[in-house]
Amino acid sequence: MSDSNPQVRLTTNFGDILLELNADKAPKTVANFISYVESGHYDGTIFHRVISNFMIQGGGFDTEFNQKPTQDPIENEADNGLSNVKGSIAMARTMDPHSASAQFFINVKDNDFLNHTGKSMQGWGYAVFGAVTEGMDIVEKIKNVPTGNQQGHQDVPVEKVVIEKAVVVE
Repeated sequence: MSDSNPQVRLTTNFGDILLELNADKAPKTVANFISYVESGHYDGTIFHRVISNFMIQGGGFDTEFNQKPTQDPIENEADNGLSNVKGSIAMARTMDPHSASAQFFINVKDNDFLNHTGKSMQGWGYAVFGAVTEGMDIVEKIKNVPTGNQQGHQDVPVEKVVIEKAVVVE
């Protein structure tokens, strides 16, 4: 663990997940994530997309499924050499490679097809900016929750999976 790698604790209603962020390889992404954490953005948000053999995604909706306002999108740093392996955390985005704002996902298996392969629409990939260092058992619990459809979204947990608090660990 290097001093330049901040840690963030996600306290969920399933238990705590500790993340170590890679500020060396993804400086803009880490700074963006930390600013959302410190502003309280993630407190009271849900993991709104859970796919047991893929990933768990959160950070964009409150418990009533209202989308939260975000800051401006950030530059995609997926060409940083980090891979979408099991336990890594990466930024969610739209089809636009440079559209990531607050939503993130934790890979629950190795998802090589999400990695950067080139600076094209298909090749940009998803920027990994850290990894789960404690609480992978919690991620495993979350990935197995029953899901359904809600407000036009698929793979939404039937029982809310809430990030009660997100804090930078000193």
